[in-house]
Amino acid sequence: MTTVNSSSYHLPTPMVSYPQPAEASLNRGPPSINSRSAATRRHRNSRSHAGGASFRPQNEFPNFYQTGDVEIIISADGQEKRYMLHRLILAQCSGFFEAGTSEDWSRAQARAHAAEAGPAQANGLARIGEEDESNSDVGRRSSSNQPIQDKLRWRYELDWGTNDDEVPMLVQKPVTMTLFGGDPLPRPTPLSNKSPAPSTGFFRSMANRSAMQSASHIPQSFPPGNPENDIIRDYDNLFRIFYNFSPALDAVNIAESYIQCKTLLALADMYDALEVVGPRIDHHLLQFQGRLWKQIAKYPPSYLKLGYLARSKVIFSEALVHVVGQWPSGANQLRHNVPESVIEVIEDKVEELKEKKAKTEARLFRLTLTTARGERVTPNNAYLDWLALSLFRQWLAENTTPPPPPIPKSPSNADNRRSAPSLAQPPPMSSGSLYRLLGTGGSSYLTHEELKRFIRIRPDEHSRESLKKFERRMDEIKNMAKEQVRPLMRNYLELDMGRDGGGLGYLTCTRVEEVDFPWD
Repeated sequence: MTTVNSSSYHLPTPMVSYPQPAEASLNRGPPSINSRSAATRRHRNSRSHAGGASFRPQNEFPNFYQTGDVEIIISADGQEKRYMLHRLILAQCSGFFEAGTSEDWSRAQARAHAAEAGPAQANGLARIGEEDESNSDVGRRSSSNQPIQDKLRWRYELDWGTNDDEVPMLVQKPVTMTLFGGDPLPRPTPLSNKSPAPSTGFFRSMANRSAMQSASHIPQSFPPGNPENDIIRDYDNLFRIFYNFSPALDAVNIAESYIQCKTLLALADMYDALEVVGPRIDHHLLQFQGRLWKQIAKYPPSYLKLGYLARSKVIFSEALVHVVGQWPSGANQLRHNVPESVIEVIEDKVEELKEKKAKTEARLFRLTLTTARGERVTPNNAYLDWLALSLFRQWLAENTTPPPPPIPKSPSNADNRRSAPSLAQPPPMSSGSLYRLLGTGGSSYLTHEELKRFIRIRPDEHSRESLKKFERRMDEIKNMAKEQVRPLMRNYLELDMGRDGGGLGYLTCTRVEEVDFPWD
């Protein structure tokens, strides 16, 4: 017994502490030896020696070296961005990764790579397809006992294609024996040799998670103006959103923010991740509030497509009201850039607006005045009232009917080309401006001076009393017209247009219902 105890003092102990191998727990001696040797190791591990610091692999976004099983490499313009992420999160957020990391696809890829690599590497690549069938218990090992190379099952690289017109795409590559395709494992930041107490491990991990989230919200800067740098930024924002981090988008310049959101949505659409990325884009753009509404009014077709991709009901509705009012001015820009379902919604709303305008116009032309006995005015019973009604109808017809085509010149006047051109008639007023004048009423149209000039056409009818009566009857007609156009005066925009309609020459009375969103 004494011999055994004395031998315990001669156990070789290293001067520099290293991580203990997993097999050390299988070769244990008697309790007395183990207890004393363990005490000696704990005492010596707490010391600090030059060059003896242990290194713990990073396990936070964007590189989960301990738990990640999907490696993604983004290379562009001499820059390289590496990610070590989780298949579970990627598959939940993206249909592309869900299909690419499925068992059937992985087995097919393994067989294809094995056929290309030859029989020398076939056994190593076939491990992906056979792991779940023959070695299902290997996937359940803890991260501390399992090498990183055994956990890495999928590897993607950004392929730029052979032509300049091709869109860069992630392509699945065979997994090599090392972490980064033959490169040695990067040396992480040295950590303290002293391991935390078991009771504080949970709190330490939560503190590290909080620090990781705080750091991840710091905007990352990418050199502007380079499309390849924009691709690196877009992929980085895509993966940040997958891990519930805020994307690094411009929060000051709304024009630059729109471009960043547009490219990010295009990338998410390519990888079938719009359901995850869309809400983030919607939340970011809505922070601009008033500036956003003004930008949508300037570029409604562009924001209609963006709202559709982002599944943003607010942005889509705002842009749709503008597009319907201006239709068909934005038809060429939208027909080949949005799905047919969006075009159908636009055309349905345009037909509804045309029908509403036609009914309102018909009621305006049917407006009439009555005498004291309830009879309709005619040139026989109320000539002055009939003149006021005729003037209103003439003004309405001139502003709702396009001008007639010009009369072609006769051959006899071919030599008189240098003669003074005839004055062209002014174009009719836009429907939005016309109905807003009718909705405003008062002196906004057919002013006092215009009525006075009209009465003076017949001097025998002109007098101060007749002019006042004429204006009173015209005000009655304007008030009736104002009530008729009230449904067209509704504004379903978030944009504050003011009393004059914000200078818009079209109507904004299109109401977007829940059934009108093409993605529901």
